[in-house]
Amino acid sequence: MKRQLTVRGVVIGTGMPKVCVPLTGKSISELREEAALIKSVDADMVEWRADFFNDIEEFEEVMAALTVIRSSLPEIPLIFTFRSSKEGGEKELSLEGYVKLNERVTESGLVDFIDVELFSDEGTVKRLVKTAHENRVLVIVSTHDFEKTPPKEEILYRLRKAQELGADLPKIAVMPKDASDVLTLLEASHMMSTQYADRPIVAISMAGTGMVSRLSGELFGSALTFATAKKASAPGQMPAAELKKVLSLLHYQG
Repeated sequence: MKRQLTVRGVVIGTGMPKVCVPLTGKSISELREEAALIKSVDADMVEWRADFFNDIEEFEEVMAALTVIRSSLPEIPLIFTFRSSKEGGEKELSLEGYVKLNERVTESGLVDFIDVELFSDEGTVKRLVKTAHENRVLVIVSTHDFEKTPPKEEILYRLRKAQELGADLPKIAVMPKDASDVLTLLEASHMMSTQYADRPIVAISMAGTGMVSRLSGELFGSALTFATAKKASAPGQMPAAELKKVLSLLHYQG
């Protein structure tokens, strides 16, 4: 039986896909404003995209920002993500800096998830997963392709590898060139969910062409989708309130 994740009362892996919105502020004051806005948005989860933060290499500032976010949004599950530039993020850190940042955030007790990039070396992924689980923090192991949609077999390989490495929530996001690419992603998502996964997964086709993948996760097996409260963190994200309405319509059982 596929396990579900329950975090601060939010159950991931059953029913409608849960809606996550990003925080992309460059400063603590911008993050405070964004967090206040999110209180009025019908979101299930929040992701702090820390690669947008100007002072990401100053850990005291990172902790101060995290404290503001957590105190502003005490009841909502919080994902900490430093997205590297090679995976579509805003900045790059050394491997040592990336590991240290994620470990210290994990040990802070302020986050519920960290996002670890699959194409970090395998030893790094295992180390960060181990540290997170020791601190009762869940792990998203993610992989992104902003240029293309890989073949179905490659998508499945990446999701299965993330699961093998201990991800609580394996994630892939890819860029479609046309509708057939979207179908490739959806077929791979469905196959992973029904044949290989023993936990929830996330599978997204980006940009406008891939919008249907953000809406149809309940049917094709993707447990989490991303929307906007203010600024998008990836191509194709739509406002959270509109996304929730569509998800509710698709969920309607008559």
